[in-house]
Amino acid sequence: MEIKREKYFNQLLKYQKNGRVKIITGVRRCGKSYLIFNLFYRYLLSQGIEQSHIISVALDEIANAELRNPLKLNKYIQDRIVDNEQYYVLIDEIQEVKPIQNPYVEDEEDMLGFVEVVIGLSKKSNVDVYITGSNSKMLSRDIVTEFRDRGDEIHMDPLTYQEFYEAYPGEKRTAWRDYYTYGGLPRVLQLDTHEEKSLYLQRLLDETYIKDVVDRNKIRNDKKILDDLLNVVASNIGGLTNPTKLANTFESLQKVKVNHTTIGNYLDYFEDAYIIEKAQRYDVKGKKYLSADAKYYFTDMGLRNAKINFRQIEINHIMENIVYNELRNRGYNVDVGVVPTYTTGSTGKSERRDLEVDFVARKIDKTVYIQSALTLESGNKKEQESKSLISIRDGFKKVIITGDNVIPHYDENGFYILSIEDFLLDKNSLNK
Repeated sequence: MEIKREKYFNQLLKYQKNGRVKIITGVRRCGKSYLIFNLFYRYLLSQGIEQSHIISVALDEIANAELRNPLKLNKYIQDRIVDNEQYYVLIDEIQEVKPIQNPYVEDEEDMLGFVEVVIGLSKKSNVDVYITGSNSKMLSRDIVTEFRDRGDEIHMDPLTYQEFYEAYPGEKRTAWRDYYTYGGLPRVLQLDTHEEKSLYLQRLLDETYIKDVVDRNKIRNDKKILDDLLNVVASNIGGLTNPTKLANTFESLQKVKVNHTTIGNYLDYFEDAYIIEKAQRYDVKGKKYLSADAKYYFTDMGLRNAKINFRQIEINHIMENIVYNELRNRGYNVDVGVVPTYTTGSTGKSERRDLEVDFVARKIDKTVYIQSALTLESGNKKEQESKSLISIRDGFKKVIITGDNVIPHYDENGFYILSIEDFLLDKNSLNK
């Protein structure tokens, strides 16, 4: 079954022939290549564009190894632009192009890379350029400093649950279980057994993602620390932490001293490769960010579960991670909320207690406070989840997403309560 990826496909159509470079970013194997080489390519053919006027290059294929040289890539494409008709240039995994010194000048600092190639192509009035990449820091830096206002970024995620559910080949009642276990990388839907899926995800982690991080950042001596760090983060999704705490964990549990700065750098590398995202803590009442701790969430739950050999499948933490990913996919900026409350202690002094709101989700002038709760069947549990929301006095919407099979409704506090599947399967679920 073909997965349409309508959100991203529609963005390509929106930006088509606008004179700017279309930059499709996202974790490897999330469907970027399929989007441009299959869905978009076929669309162009259906619109009467001749095959000779669609120039496609997959730079991660060994057959195109020489095109990782920017001068050879530029010549290859320019040689194929032979008339004034409209051309489309589709380049996959642009970060594979390696910077070289300009051979025509003696200045050692005069380097050529993919930016020069892409900008040169985009300046042609009859050329529309689309590139994909799997490295956020490199691409975002170049977009800001080199492309300036010449680029439009389309960030692509693994399959949402709605996309996964619609393409799911088995009985729909098992779709949720498979999604929170094996994640949303499209290839997973084509595999049958647990052994096939787990082997695919584990090999992808070791042979693609981790290797990318090691090679890209020239890590030589600390590969085990890098690998162990990702294990620790995978075991602690939904938990507050910071580089200093993680360094202390290495020292206490593994008897290894690692500088907290190194830990911070390695976390940045994982973010750059789109493996994890960081959610900062936000003081809801003070309206300011708190710099100490943060939470890290995995871009794909299958990768997270494969990293720890499918041992810690705690649905409450996994559900929280999936809610975070869905909010980001819907275009929200997402923070972890802190609500300071004060009570009078036994000594008569005022005592501060910080309550947590799982997510403060913001989009333009809209804010939604969200709690993720595996179950509300216990009265104490519902009271616990509601306490922080009750303490927020503004008029923004407050939502509790639960693993219980409940009919969406507003409770006596005005909080909107709905099940995880109702939330995930309806893009407008927060607008009810």
